Amino acid sequence: MADLKETEANQTAAAVSAKEQIPDTKEVMPKTRKRTGQRAGAVRTGAAKSAPQASSSKAVASPTVRTARKIYSETERAQKLGAIEKQIGQGESIRTAVQKAGISEQTYYQWKKTARHTKQSDELKDLVKLEEENARLKKLLADRLRNENAELRKKLGLA
Repeated sequence: MADLKETEANQTAAAVSAKEQIPDTKEVMPKTRKRTGQRAGAVRTGAAKSAPQASSSKAVASPTVRTARKIYSETERAQKLGAIEKQIGQGESIRTAVQKAGISEQTYYQWKKTARHTKQSDELKDLVKLEEENARLKKLLADRLRNENAELRKKLGLA
């Protein structure tokens, strides 16, 4: 029985030394984090600020939370701009109105600028349509007046 215990002890010692020599292949390496919302090669400027400080016992939240960028359609932009303008008209500041809408102030001003340009181009298109309609109606009126004038000349016997 003593021989059996000695062989088991030798085997376990050999197994332990074999484990030390052979690296464990199932070790999990830390995964690299996937960048979201950034272009490849872009450097995040606020990375140092968002890390919690070691001296503080509380975890410090990042001052600027980056979310995925949403692309809005023209109608969604117009709706948001309308809502912001309505809130501003009620006496609210631009900053709070924009925050409630979920966009930045810079985005608001860029959208407002592009909306002004599209509004002007829409007005120009409307003006061209009105001018074409006006020319068509003038031509129609001139034809009717010519026909009426010819009929009157026939009745009076001048033609």
